[in-house]
Amino acid sequence: MGLSQKLVLKQGQALVMTPQLQQAIKLLQMSSVELQAFVDAELERNPLLEREEGAGEAVESPAEQQSPASLDEAFTAASASPEDMSGDAEGPEGASARMADEAAMPRDSGWASLRSSGHLSFDGEEGDFAANLSSGMSLAEHLTLQLNLEFTAPAELMIGQHLIGMLNDAGYLSGDPLGLAETLKATPEQIEQVLVRLRRFEPAGVFARDLAECLKLQLIDQDRLDPAMAALVENLPLVARRDFNALKARCGVTMEDLQDMLAELRALNPKPGLAFGTEPTMPVVPDVFVRPSPDGNWIVELNSETLPRVLVNNRYMATVARGAKGEDDRLFLAGCHAQAAWLVKSLEQRARTVLKVAREIVRQQDGFLIHGVQHLRPITLKMVADAIEMHESTVSRVTSNKYIATPLGTYELKYFFTTAIAAADGEGDAHSAESVRHRIRDMISRESADAILSDDDIVAALRGEGVEIARRTVAKYRESLGILSSVQRRREARLKG
Repeated sequence: MGLSQKLVLKQGQALVMTPQLQQAIKLLQMSSVELQAFVDAELERNPLLEREEGAGEAVESPAEQQSPASLDEAFTAASASPEDMSGDAEGPEGASARMADEAAMPRDSGWASLRSSGHLSFDGEEGDFAANLSSGMSLAEHLTLQLNLEFTAPAELMIGQHLIGMLNDAGYLSGDPLGLAETLKATPEQIEQVLVRLRRFEPAGVFARDLAECLKLQLIDQDRLDPAMAALVENLPLVARRDFNALKARCGVTMEDLQDMLAELRALNPKPGLAFGTEPTMPVVPDVFVRPSPDGNWIVELNSETLPRVLVNNRYMATVARGAKGEDDRLFLAGCHAQAAWLVKSLEQRARTVLKVAREIVRQQDGFLIHGVQHLRPITLKMVADAIEMHESTVSRVTSNKYIATPLGTYELKYFFTTAIAAADGEGDAHSAESVRHRIRDMISRESADAILSDDDIVAALRGEGVEIARRTVAKYRESLGILSSVQRRREARLKG
């Protein structure tokens, strides 16, 4: 049978990434500061846009007075088609004629229309907007990367983020870390345990309370904190006065050894945090407010101060359209009107989407808001996306650079997302990654020399306890705990025997 070529017509649907849709995706990911700058630029460029003077009341979630069980019904609004994003439904001549006859009053962006059923769709893949901005890594960013590798328990991640926020530019703690115990409803022991692990982060010396502690942390990192060096660090006022005789007596060393120790001390960095880029201190303005309601639920509302409110001035459009003489003028006016209408609609949808995601986070983290960090649930982007019937990438963009003010403090929305390990039977509560690492450590600590556990043995044991986990995950957790492989542990057991 020979091969032949032929043309076939096929009808199908596809999502076209129009420029308006691409810009809408970027709008969703912008922080409130970036959004304000973008809107200011549009107001400067588009003569049909104007800013509404005066701020309105915070936009309250229309479903927050209901019980949590009924909230899911409010999350099922259907998405509009991609064509709704373009704003090009009618030609320039038709648009000019229609707009000339419209009511003269300006059209408000109408934040009250958040209850509207039709809305834009932000789903779709697009390059990371923030990744295109080049800037030096700050100390907080550097430590946050290490935090996400070191900790997996939601409570410890939350405590760690607070402690990172307490550092000054030099890397020192600027307040009492134990004060977080009352803020987060955690125990002082929890705060101290997280702080001990944070002090092992790079650069060495961060999270110290004073200069002596900073130098001690660096010496510990270099394995050079012997009793003589410890005595030298504890007597820094004598070092400043160059009282060498007193220092020799306190440290119990000769003058030659003291000179070597002082040279080693001078080689340390008294301000380790300054090695990283510094950013201008910007006040954190929450995008969402959460407060308790009298009936025991939570009221979730948008911060109206972070919502740019713009108008499409149809009166000015009608006036100018009557004086348009050429085709180019009509095309320009139609384009400005379409862009202005798109911006108003996109700002409404951005606010609606942020509010929807925030409501679901509050619903799932109700225990944290009531009882504190001990009850922070391990939730993922997919869990929230499935609950509100949105794409996971949309939730990811919403939680980037957005802050929520709660009775326990102000947090970035992404802080509420952590990893979890499912139960083996697919039912019941998920197991936090930190609890699984603790089980692995406990199993290996109790193994005998003639019964060394392999990673497969640990997988089988965990599955017997109801934890569904892969072998490579066990190996990753074991390595993060600094535990040797079963082959190496068996070899060491033989040498000891």
